[in-house]
Amino acid sequence: MKDLHNCWEYRECGRQPGGRHVGSLGTCPAATHTQTDGVNHGTNGGRVCWAIAGTLCGGRVQGTGATKLGDCLHCSFYGRVASAESTLTLIP
Repeated sequence: MKDLHNCWEYRECGRQPGGRHVGSLGTCPAATHTQTDGVNHGTNGGRVCWAIAGTLCGGRVQGTGATKLGDCLHCSFYGRVASAESTLTLIP
């Protein structure tokens, strides 16, 4: 399978544990959401970020999975994961 980046790697946001922006922006919930580890072949919530509240996308903190999914459907990372997975998990 190709292109198995997690969202923080793809977007280079630096909000993963030890990342360059953790001090100023905090750690992203997707990077530490262990309940979704392995979903869509990602680490923690790294390939199901659209279902995790509190991620920082587009320069603002996103709400719950249900309210942010509309925005995420237009995200280039979401599109990459959707095309790479034969069965995409939208909300675990």
